[in-house]
Amino acid sequence: MTLAPFPPDSPDLRRAVIDTARALQKLGLTKGTSGNVSGRTADGFLITPSGTPYDQLTEDKIVAMDLHGRYQGDLLPSSEWRMHLDLYLGKPEAGAIVHCHSPRATALSCLRRPIPAFHYMVAMAGGDRIACADYATFGTKALSAAMMTALADRSACLLANHGQIACGPDLSKALALAEGVEDLANQYLSALSVGEPVLLDAAEMAEILRKFKNYGKQAGEQDPAAGAAFELPEKAQ
Repeated sequence: MTLAPFPPDSPDLRRAVIDTARALQKLGLTKGTSGNVSGRTADGFLITPSGTPYDQLTEDKIVAMDLHGRYQGDLLPSSEWRMHLDLYLGKPEAGAIVHCHSPRATALSCLRRPIPAFHYMVAMAGGDRIACADYATFGTKALSAAMMTALADRSACLLANHGQIACGPDLSKALALAEGVEDLANQYLSALSVGEPVLLDAAEMAEILRKFKNYGKQAGEQDPAAGAAFELPEKAQ
């Protein structure tokens, strides 16, 4: 089978991938060379290379891959390239992916516990809980398959005994979601240290998920069919 040439990519996207990877460290979401970041291109994606410290990344070290699993250049892509590939193939709306071993989310993943509806903000990931994918060895098809199951109708999940992964329409939103998952994991573990948190019921979470369709959007950006995210004040004339 003859495959199409590699799609063109953007120097701006290469720089954004580097900036996002470095932001993971600044935010305390990862240490060393753990974790990986990618951004979608026209027919593939750009991903951080394997084993390269983030402070040594340059635009030419970011690895281009296509959606057939081929890479271009001298450096190998991240060992978790398959998770990125499968996520882009399975979620056309995903424009960027952040995977990290953030401390509190990783701690929960080692307990193999999801983040349940202890707080309404779990809806930020698109569901009534943030699932924990079954364990599989890093860098394998089995891990990617487990991740895709946990990400059904969601944009973030924990990875058992491993960490977390989040996707979004762009790098800034994927990073913000990963940061939000870590914050929720921290709150949940704090609550568990005192007792068993009271969970919001299915009906309330369904209402929260409806509201989240317009949450954080200004009037001109909202979907009228979803209804208002909150009671709107009267606009002065």
